[in-house]
Amino acid sequence: MSILPDNIESRLEAVAPSGIQFTSTTNAKSVCCSWCKLANKDDLLPSAALLKSIGARLSTITILQPKAPSAPPPKEGETKLAPTFFGGTASDGKTFEIDYHFDIDGDTLTLVVHVPYGGDVQSLTTLFRCADWPERELMELYSVIVRGHPDPRRLFIDPGIDNAVLERLIPFSTLVNSATTKGLWEKILANKGSPS
Repeated sequence: MSILPDNIESRLEAVAPSGIQFTSTTNAKSVCCSWCKLANKDDLLPSAALLKSIGARLSTITILQPKAPSAPPPKEGETKLAPTFFGGTASDGKTFEIDYHFDIDGDTLTLVVHVPYGGDVQSLTTLFRCADWPERELMELYSVIVRGHPDPRRLFIDPGIDNAVLERLIPFSTLVNSATTKGLWEKILANKGSPS
């Protein structure tokens, strides 16, 4: 039986006035998995505060940069609007999706926000101390600013190197993909012996 309150969707709507898209599934063992996309990234902190009030724990934070959807060229005389995510953030291949995964006694609820390249999001460290390192990684590896973070120092990369250097040179999500590792290795082998 799911632990999530029956009225969780309406409670999230109340603290996220810009709007939400809520989906939820329950498997055969009664484990519930819910996703709540927030139309406005500034509704993240009040939404996370609501989850904390019902006993949620922040499990982890993940980030990805969805590819821009391919669209057919506009027909003659037609104005083509740029694709957007829920809430109106551009789906341009540069925008980030940040997923905040919460555990509520075995059930999972994920808050999703979209942040433009170079944009910002509010820190959750005031509510969940465990947000500290994942938020510092966001700032170090990607072009995302975490507002209100109590200790924005680097974790791994030398402070003399520009922020989000991996995002500019090799997107981090590409770098850690094992299929890409094979592709990079094949590229090195193909260029072996070639003059630089």
